[in-house]
Amino acid sequence: MARVLIVGAGPTGSLCAALLRRELPQRPLRIVLWDKARGAGGRMTTSRSPHNPRCTADLGAQYITLRPAYALKHQSFYEDLLAHGVLKPLTAPVEGMVMEEGSHNFVTPQGISSIVKHYLTESGADVFYEHHVTQIYLRGGKWEVCKKTGSPEQFDIVVLTIPVPQILQLQGDIVNIIKESQKQQLESVSYSSRYALGLFYEAGTWIDVPWAAQYITNNPCIRFISIDNKKRNIESSEFGPSVVVHTSVPFGTAHLEWDKEKVQPIILDHLENIMPGLPKPTSIKCQKWRYSQVTKAIPSCPGQMTLHIKPLLVCGGDGFTHSNFDGDEVPIKCAAYPKSGATRNKQPVPVKGRKKRVLERIQVDIQMYISHVTRFVIS
Repeated sequence: MARVLIVGAGPTGSLCAALLRRELPQRPLRIVLWDKARGAGGRMTTSRSPHNPRCTADLGAQYITLRPAYALKHQSFYEDLLAHGVLKPLTAPVEGMVMEEGSHNFVTPQGISSIVKHYLTESGADVFYEHHVTQIYLRGGKWEVCKKTGSPEQFDIVVLTIPVPQILQLQGDIVNIIKESQKQQLESVSYSSRYALGLFYEAGTWIDVPWAAQYITNNPCIRFISIDNKKRNIESSEFGPSVVVHTSVPFGTAHLEWDKEKVQPIILDHLENIMPGLPKPTSIKCQKWRYSQVTKAIPSCPGQMTLHIKPLLVCGGDGFTHSNFDGDEVPIKCAAYPKSGATRNKQPVPVKGRKKRVLERIQVDIQMYISHVTRFVIS
């Protein structure tokens, strides 16, 4: 059975796993996901109050926007998420939001990480958290992947969906496997940085503002504020509200190397100026997004970069998007491939050969799906 490791349990990694399982249900394939965090989501993370886990706040992505250019191509994804109650239309008032004509915004009643969890469940993958990949070696036609703690493990295929700078930090044989031209492309990718605060309140707390979220344009620190449960149309007497604050990129960049404990009170001071009289929260979560959004992606790269073919080592994510992709390409369906074993007018293939053919088809599928997944995630 082929073992596939996907590094990163965020939107790209989880959807790649789900598509592989959906399109290759009969393949002898074990999908494993590792993530260094304590939970799923990546930049689609949902934080919970330590006093009441039902009080949540989305510290990363705030809502999902379906743009006209991708409406038809990605319709099935949105229909699936809507049918399962993962997405609902955004109906709460958001002040200062600029909408492209024909676009539609959606929120996640159970938090933005519910999208990732939905795809992880569909994939049937074995998911392991607090698995921080540090080295990748080529050993006897397989990848030996090391993590900070625990023994190394071997995989037939490795898919990296972590931010590009973290790919470049990996040690082992991967350092020499990445070609110089690829390294230059990877080093050209850049990200914006920002901080996010999640403020959690006791049940019964009332935050009296006419909006559910607001874009701020006249503050040097804060760019966005959301009454997070109100934005998601989730209000209950059983748990309190939550407030999410995103800083501006210039503020995040200027304070990137500061300790979060020193940055948090600065953000709170600015929040008090914008929302005087805001109740005192029971707890606060401060999140540093070193890799918030891609500001410069790899040019002319169709959603992924293949670092090694046999065995396959491929990376994808929002750092690998094509700047003018028009959404026409679709993944190859497994039905387009001949079945392994005896084929028409051919002799049966030995078991070892069948295994090799199956693995090669899986490799092709992964390369196609990682491109497709990346484009869907960033659309």
